[in-house]
Amino acid sequence: VQLQASGGGLVQAGGSLRLSCAASGRSFSGNVMGWFRQAPGKERALVARISSSSITYYADSVKGRFTISRDNAKNTVYLQMNSLKPEDTAVYYCAAMALFSTKFDYWGQGTQVTVSS
Repeated sequence: VQLQASGGGLVQAGGSLRLSCAASGRSFSGNVMGWFRQAPGKERALVARISSSSITYYADSVKGRFTISRDNAKNTVYLQMNSLKPEDTAVYYCAAMALFSTKFDYWGQGTQVTVSS
């Protein structure tokens, strides 16, 4: 089972990026998927998550700017990030819960997002 995150990069404040998380090894269509981020010197924090029925949750800091979505046919989850701010700078990780789990059990390798002011 692998989660491969991509799409990070350097962008100016106010810009946009779309992160992708491609799952392989099995289908994750029935699993809760999420995006986390970890800034230097800070703990990893949940940014957004999406259920198997596409019910979403967002951290207050990204509400109205970020959108999480999933394409089960492609076994891929996305994070559309708009109106980026310097404080969004972090390594972004995708993750998945195992079925019937209450925690995120599978993790991708992380992709760097840097927002310049």
